[in-house]
Amino acid sequence: MTETFTLAVVGSSFGLKGFVKIRSLSGETTHIEALERVKLRQGEAEKVFLVEETMPLGGNTSEGSEYLLMKFQGIDNPETANTLKGARLVADRSQAAPLKKGEFYVEDLKGLAVIASDSESAGAFDSGDGDVLGHITDILEGGNGELAELRLLSGEIRLVPFRDEFFGEISVEKGRAILREQWILE
Repeated sequence: MTETFTLAVVGSSFGLKGFVKIRSLSGETTHIEALERVKLRQGEAEKVFLVEETMPLGGNTSEGSEYLLMKFQGIDNPETANTLKGARLVADRSQAAPLKKGEFYVEDLKGLAVIASDSESAGAFDSGDGDVLGHITDILEGGNGELAELRLLSGEIRLVPFRDEFFGEISVEKGRAILREQWILE
C-alpha cells in the first residue's frame, strides 16, 4: 500500500501577504487545515514548510469547500507565493482524509489487477487464480462520476465507470478488483 499521498495542489497567490490557494484533491479540507508543517513537491524537488496560518476560502467551512488559503513561513509576498503554484502537497497516510465505508485512496487502487467475473474466475478471487484482464492505472474525474483507467494485458487503455454496477468486490489487501461487466471493455 502507498504510504505517501498527494493531498492537495497549490494554486495561485492570494492577497499581498503571501497566502496561496490550496485545492484539496479529496474535496475535504479539515485534515489539511490541521497540518502544522507541509511537504511541497515540485517535480522531483521536495521542501518542508511551516504553516503560519490557514483559513477557508470564501468564509464558511461548513459548506464543504475543497479550497482553502494557506500561509507558509518565509513566503511573505505574492511574487514568492506564485513560485509555489502547481506544487503538490504530499503527506503520510496518517495525515490523509479519513475514509468512509466503501471509499478508497486512489493511490491504493493504482496497480490493482482487474479480474473477470465469470463463474470460474469470480470463485478464484480468493485463491488468486482468476483471469487477469489488466490493471487499474488511475481513477479519473468524469462528467458523471469517477472513471477507472484500465491498462489491458494487450496494452490498450479503457475507461470504465468506477461504480458498483461495473466493479464487484475490491480488495486492496489482495491487490484485486472484480469486473462484473466485461462487455464494457469492447
